[in-house]
Amino acid sequence: MRYLTLLMVGLLSGLPSCTPTNREQVAREVLTADPSFGAVLGRRRELENRIETYERELALKRSAVERAITQLRRELAAAATSVRMRITEVKKRLEPERSRLQLALSMANNELQAKQAQRASLGRSIASLKKALRESYSGWSEAEQAKQQARIDELLEEVGRIDQEIATINAHMRLLRRKLLLIKW
Repeated sequence: MRYLTLLMVGLLSGLPSCTPTNREQVAREVLTADPSFGAVLGRRRELENRIETYERELALKRSAVERAITQLRRELAAAATSVRMRITEVKKRLEPERSRLQLALSMANNELQAKQAQRASLGRSIASLKKALRESYSGWSEAEQAKQQARIDELLEEVGRIDQEIATINAHMRLLRRKLLLIKW
């Protein structure tokens, strides 16, 4: 068995490469030595033809699938563009509401700044009046002192009212910001 294996390896290694002309020459030599091997070679040709047919079918299928993929990609790109345009149009429908809320927020911010400036001014006035009242306490009459204290009390009431207005404006601005956040894309 070992000798037969070595003989086959030696014969096969001595064969030239199997190009079509050499293959035909080898086939003739084998058929001359063993004519019954012709049936095996016939079956091989038949199977080779079948394999080639399968490979052609696969190539046709691959080509058809690749064309379909290309077409589907074009359709997908067109659909994506169409959807993006429609989404942009739909988002624009909220633009007036967004603009209205931003304007209201800007106006509330301006009002807040004005109230804070007014509050700061009142605070300075109160501090000034209290200082004057303390420094000249002995030189003023009780009526003048009572008048100045009444003025301070009025200013303190106004500060309380303005503080309440500032708190209301801040709450309104917080609500506007939340509304804007909710309609943001």
